[in-house]
Amino acid sequence: MNNSFFTSIGLGNIDFGIVALVLAAVILILLILTIVNMCSISKLKKKYNKFMQGKNAKSLESEIIGLFDDNKFIKNAVEKNKKDIKILYHKFESTFQKIGIIKYDAFNQMGGKLSFCLALLDENNNGFILNSVHSTEGCYSYTKSIEKGECKISLGEEELKALNMAMGITQ
Repeated sequence: MNNSFFTSIGLGNIDFGIVALVLAAVILILLILTIVNMCSISKLKKKYNKFMQGKNAKSLESEIIGLFDDNKFIKNAVEKNKKDIKILYHKFESTFQKIGIIKYDAFNQMGGKLSFCLALLDENNNGFILNSVHSTEGCYSYTKSIEKGECKISLGEEELKALNMAMGITQ
């Protein structure tokens, strides 16, 4: 079937049925796109309504100002916490953190390893060594001061082992 309109625009050889099918396909695609668009608009409206629920422009402004105030408070709290952590770190720098203990028999007659050397050091390897010697006559305790991992008085074998253990030096 030739249509004079198609002939006048130079498309006289095209079948009207094909044109109708193409137009129907285009209409179907447009209908699908419209439905998809409506669904996305509906979701957006729901989100908007949830966001604006019970609020007007003034209350929304106060909400935003409140959030900024909360943000400032949190920033100040974080800065205070950083300062407090530095103070605590400085305080803990001088506390005993490293421990080394060696049990030994001071005299072979005793048995049971009742004597011991205890080294207590801070972060800078300052502290003391406590040497407790048990014998049949009693128990005697001695201390030696440690500065920067060294003692001004000569150390016995067990004392040196306890000091090295506290400083993390393996032998």
